[in-house]
Amino acid sequence: MVDSQYYLPNDIGISALDCREAFRLLSPKEQMYAHYLSRASWYGGLIVLIQTSPESANIYVLLQKMFRAQAPPQLEAAATAAGLSAEEYQAFLVYAAGLYANMGNYKSFGDTKFIPNLPKFKALVWESLAFKQSPGDMEALWGCCCESLYSLEDKQKQLGLGEKGISAYFSGNCCLEDAEFAQKFLDSKNLSAYNTRLFKTEVDGKRCYEVRLASAKKGEYPDEVCFGKHEFEDAVFFVKRGDYAFLMEKVCQNLEKAKDYAANDNQKRMLEEYIHSFACGSVEAHKEGSRYWIKDKGPIVESYIGFIESYRDPFGSRGEFEGFVAVVNKAMSARFAQLVNSAEVLLPELPWPPAFEKDRFLKPDFTSLDVLTFAGSGIPAGINIPNYDDIRQTEGFKNVSLGNVLAVAYATQKDKLTFLEESDKDLYIKWKGPSFEVQVGLHELLGHGSGKLFVQSQNGHFEFQISSWYKGSETWDSKFSTIASSYEECRAECVGLYLCLNKQVLSIFGHEGEDAEEVVYVNWLTMVRAGLLGLEFYTSESKSWRQAHMQARFVILRVLLEAGEGLVGLKECTGADGRPDAVITLDRSKIHTVGKSAIQRFLCRLQVHKSTADVEGGRALYEGYSAVTADGTHNFLHLRETVLLRKEARKMFVQANTYIKGSCLLVEYEGSAAGLIQSFVERFPDDAEKVEAQLLEMTCVLLSFTFKIPKHLCNAFFI
Repeated sequence: MVDSQYYLPNDIGISALDCREAFRLLSPKEQMYAHYLSRASWYGGLIVLIQTSPESANIYVLLQKMFRAQAPPQLEAAATAAGLSAEEYQAFLVYAAGLYANMGNYKSFGDTKFIPNLPKFKALVWESLAFKQSPGDMEALWGCCCESLYSLEDKQKQLGLGEKGISAYFSGNCCLEDAEFAQKFLDSKNLSAYNTRLFKTEVDGKRCYEVRLASAKKGEYPDEVCFGKHEFEDAVFFVKRGDYAFLMEKVCQNLEKAKDYAANDNQKRMLEEYIHSFACGSVEAHKEGSRYWIKDKGPIVESYIGFIESYRDPFGSRGEFEGFVAVVNKAMSARFAQLVNSAEVLLPELPWPPAFEKDRFLKPDFTSLDVLTFAGSGIPAGINIPNYDDIRQTEGFKNVSLGNVLAVAYATQKDKLTFLEESDKDLYIKWKGPSFEVQVGLHELLGHGSGKLFVQSQNGHFEFQISSWYKGSETWDSKFSTIASSYEECRAECVGLYLCLNKQVLSIFGHEGEDAEEVVYVNWLTMVRAGLLGLEFYTSESKSWRQAHMQARFVILRVLLEAGEGLVGLKECTGADGRPDAVITLDRSKIHTVGKSAIQRFLCRLQVHKSTADVEGGRALYEGYSAVTADGTHNFLHLRETVLLRKEARKMFVQANTYIKGSCLLVEYEGSAAGLIQSFVERFPDDAEKVEAQLLEMTCVLLSFTFKIPKHLCNAFFI
């Protein structure tokens, strides 16, 4: 019997992101700018299929062909003919929607594989109009993904490196030692891993690695990238361009069109640098584009695009492609502007010594946005970018809060609210939204935006004695690698908890008196509950975490439980349904004393290890609190089983499309599995078949390395 955690439930929440009014208020020029940026993002977002798993693109193409021939309502007749019940057909639609929403068959939040909750998938494919129109193509597509579609072998249950899971950032014969060795090579050449994949072969007993740079162009290109063959220690590295070349070219073409509608020179120069970066594979050009992006203060249409977040690289250095386009919500942005203006007063409140804070706070843009397009594996609630340490430390960054995502993502039904006392549930439902808004603001601006990294200067001196620091091309991600993302999320979450106790912060968000105290209580309660929920994202077999934020929240729960004095209570019990349950409680009278002191001490330790590049100390601290064991006061391994028993699926979002028919038009879809599917079917109206053929071609590259299938046989298989 298959564990239910690998199915998406038929009643999973699916909501449409409302951007109609925001889009309507744009000028025709701004609408055109948003349109072409969206096109670039959607084409680039398809790269995530290739980055996720060897089979993701094949499944995507299979589904696209089926739904392009028959929309979900029409395909239902074929499902009935194939013997599917109404529940089974809904399970099929939910699976398809899940693949589109996650851009692959692994959950973007948790990195767990999900499989179709129906045994008659093949029968439906054979009964579909797409199969009847092209039986050879459809049978070949089915043949290349039918086993991996359902496979739950231990290694295939989650993303990971080597025997711990699946990763398409590396060929299947790579392990952690290969990732570390490759990072050492990249550092020696001052090359970033952000836009790369690594493939390993062996020739005459010698290790050979191919570092593939994402770029539209292939071969030589006059720039700063170290293209070609390199002898390194006892191995050979080949640095090659042209990964995802077709899609990268599509991104460049649409960014070029967007330039004609840019509002100012900063936007034009930003796009020029992005185009250069995506054409030749230069991270340095993307960094330069990010500098112009930072300078583009208060744009009406906000966007960012590239290989951004490294959460899903098991080694923590390679970025997943994402692109977003959004419209500023002026009313909510005014509150965030107040927070920015107060930052220089609030930063000294943080618990580390002044020397560990940046010499000068570079006031960023902080805006609330209504998302028009967010292409990638998932949509966050807030973002702090760019992720380049050298830019963030000395030139600045931007923060965004995604308002129309927050509006629908965290709505909670009382009967589905787990692990809280009944007396807390109504408070939680009332104040979860407002408290999360405060937490997101503090997390992004003063969490990710604070703290200094000690980087060795040209003369090699520091103002005071420290035992370690960042050298040469070392970065936070390359140095702390596998724990970097979660560690930093934990630090930012702690900053949010710590500073939400400040009355000035609460006043900025419109909370005074008793209401302010309710916001504080629910914010802290949300965090400790999230720490318990985080156990869903821990794999006990490999003793590994699959989601950076949830690992961070579990660590915070451990810190607050360790504080003692009755601050946090956690007990196992039997639920009203007779199944195992648990209840977590928080003593609000001790938040400002016991709680604040515990976070203060822990936050200081996190920052000192980070600032001084103390990997050994930081790893020992963080992995210690991340450990999930049956020892001690709480049996977390047993609690994990209870959490899995009562888990609720994460919501999915339906996004609009834009078209040019004389003017720029917005098309929205219903918040359902069918609506989500239809939005993707209509997303690439002009060249869908060519896009799909190229996706299959790109999949062959990974298959030829991972499974030793000659590329010409891969191509023959997908004709």
